[in-house]
Amino acid sequence: MDIKKSGSQPSGKGPDEYFTGTVRMTPCSRPPIGTRGRRQCHVRARCPTAWHTHPLGQTLIVTAGCGRAQRWGGPIEEIRPGDVIWIPPGEKHWHGATATTAMTHIAIQEQLNGKAVDWMEKVSDEQYQAGSKA
Repeated sequence: MDIKKSGSQPSGKGPDEYFTGTVRMTPCSRPPIGTRGRRQCHVRARCPTAWHTHPLGQTLIVTAGCGRAQRWGGPIEEIRPGDVIWIPPGEKHWHGATATTAMTHIAIQEQLNGKAVDWMEKVSDEQYQAGSKA
């Protein structure tokens, strides 16, 4: 058993090339390579990720606030605390906070050949605004 006490894991700023705005990421644990990776992400209002895919999929668990998620070609969907979102392997998507409310979620994904995510272009203002009624 390995217990990580609250506040014992250092957080860091999400890289600007993958996020719009300020995002803080905190590892929930440091699992061995090849096992599931987990991060808790604190996303300020109006801060989406860039479009991206995961080679083995991703699970998001919303723990606070209000957010949005969108798969390529699909509608923007509102996500709230308690929601669990499964993104299948290779599905192009983004997720982030709403225009007025921050969001916190836990992201769980596995690595394939040492890689858990493939980052793409940033979400445009027009794409993000399409869901501004949330």
